Amino acid sequence: MTLKNQVALVTGASRGIGAATAKLLAKHGAAVTVNYMQNKEAAEAVAQSITSDGGRAIIVQADVRLDDQVQSMVTRTVDELGPIDLLILNAGARVPMKPFVELTTEEFEGKVMGELFGFFHTLKAVVPSMIERRKGCIIGISSGLSRRPGHAFSAHTTAKSAVDGLMKSLALELGQYGIRANTIAPGLTITDATSFLPKERFDAAAMHTPLRRVAEPEDIAGAVLSIVSDDARFITGAYIPVSGGDLML
Repeated sequence: MTLKNQVALVTGASRGIGAATAKLLAKHGAAVTVNYMQNKEAAEAVAQSITSDGGRAIIVQADVRLDDQVQSMVTRTVDELGPIDLLILNAGARVPMKPFVELTTEEFEGKVMGELFGFFHTLKAVVPSMIERRKGCIIGISSGLSRRPGHAFSAHTTAKSAVDGLMKSLALELGQYGIRANTIAPGLTITDATSFLPKERFDAAAMHTPLRRVAEPEDIAGAVLSIVSDDARFITGAYIPVSGGDLML
């Protein structure tokens, strides 16, 4: 129970990487807020999985792009679970898969600004308490595409590159308060968000990956757990690819 007596807020936790992360943190002792935007049933299933295994969890609806909803989510978390020790910024804006020349202003702005404000509002609501308590760990979920772009992913690459920079700035500014900030960058991962891709895409990615497979959500969750653990207490400002060796830095 390495996270006993700690409280975690996981944004975008009703499915995929967020759901796997919420479950794993709870398994190791953290009380978890499962944030969702639309799929209440899926969020309830995640929370039920946690509580049936003896853990503590609540679900909170919030669009992290909207400051008032984020403030309400954080207030409820603190009231019901306690001050937030672990913040996992996983919620992301919809990815417009188009070549750059076909992207509209609205699509580009929606992805880039949606991603940034999802991080920004949540951080602004949580960080002051971490500073006051002089403790905390922040994980931003990015993407390997922020370092190695892919065709038709220019908006996604730009958005993730921006949050990578924000996380490094946080590591620099908040370290003096005992707060760590790191970035986890998944490779291609089997989730609902990638379910539209043909099997051939996954097979090709696996063949170019040293471990010869693509990621499961639990692989990313495992990396998050390793970094939020006190055993990683001297790691901050890091960009950590979780790609089976597909991206090596």
